Amino acid sequence: MPGKSDIARFMANFQSETDSAALYRAMAEAETKAELAELYLRLAKVEETHAEFWRRRIERAGGTVPAGGPGWRTRLLIWASRRFGAQAVLPMVADEEARNRTVYDNQREAVGTTMPAQERSHARMLSLIASRSKSGWNGPIYSRLEGRHGSGSANNLRAMVLGANDGLVSTFCVVMGVAGTAVSPGTLLATAVAATLAGACSMAMGEWISVQSARELQEKQIASEAEELTETPAEEQEELTLIYQAKGFTSEEAKQIAARVIADKDSALDTLVREELGINPDDLGGSAMGAAVSSFLVFLVGALVPALPMFLVAREWIVPASLISSGVGLFLLGAAISVFTGKHPAVSGLRQLLIGLAAAGVTFSFGRLFGVAVGG
Repeated sequence: MPGKSDIARFMANFQSETDSAALYRAMAEAETKAELAELYLRLAKVEETHAEFWRRRIERAGGTVPAGGPGWRTRLLIWASRRFGAQAVLPMVADEEARNRTVYDNQREAVGTTMPAQERSHARMLSLIASRSKSGWNGPIYSRLEGRHGSGSANNLRAMVLGANDGLVSTFCVVMGVAGTAVSPGTLLATAVAATLAGACSMAMGEWISVQSARELQEKQIASEAEELTETPAEEQEELTLIYQAKGFTSEEAKQIAARVIADKDSALDTLVREELGINPDDLGGSAMGAAVSSFLVFLVGALVPALPMFLVAREWIVPASLISSGVGLFLLGAAISVFTGKHPAVSGLRQLLIGLAAAGVTFSFGRLFGVAVGG
């Protein structure tokens, strides 16, 4: 007879499968490509079968089947999928499946069923889809929002959270550092404004340089490839042959395909750029100006958390107001980051809060020492 720990495990499995099924159905609705939408629907049906398996186990053990629907994290991902598209949440879903691919390997109830193999299959399948995605891990949306935070290994939602975190922490630390010098309230308010604008402008400029430099480098690589195609077409055709052989074609098939492609210079250049250089010539990392504006706005949103409350309270309360607002903001951002990491939101939020307060404590201490030294 299953004990309480077994029933708790059955419930956790049931909730996980229920969450996955609901999320896959939402991704299917948001997916514009029919073949991917069908794939997500198939995954949802499999997860629903798994959920039913654990439902029966719970009932047989005398437990109460959870009736709350998807958890908060899944609800947030469903919202993001509907708002930004299935590709926006695909990397996080693929990561989650990769982490849980062996979840049933050592559960005796699942031994002898197809569930362990299906979980591994789902992980492989989603990993493949995510790696080939043009707008998930390394798409133009991400580049426009915060390229430096991921180097092609994150997504737009994560970039927004991290960009806001930059604005919050840096501005909070500057304000606390200046507050430690015991300056006048007016000076402290001016510092908050200066820190907010300086940080946002710095992020925007840095992002523009980052994206623009990447675009110029890729343009140079494409130009070099075009020059090589004109000067040594035979060598480029051989490269195409090797590329198609690596894709699984026979030597003869690869030679025939390469010969047809090389006959059209534009098509040959496009293929070589994509396959040999790994560059999408239609994208080139997105708009540098768009990345700059997005970085400015995302940083500004985070910076307003410690800065704005200072202008809404009496002067003797500006430091406590900034401290309280920043603490709440740090905790909420940490909880938001748990969407990507899978950690418990309370744990992630508390960790973010402690780190932020520690950083502000360091700047405040240095400000106090500097103020004492200068003031005598």
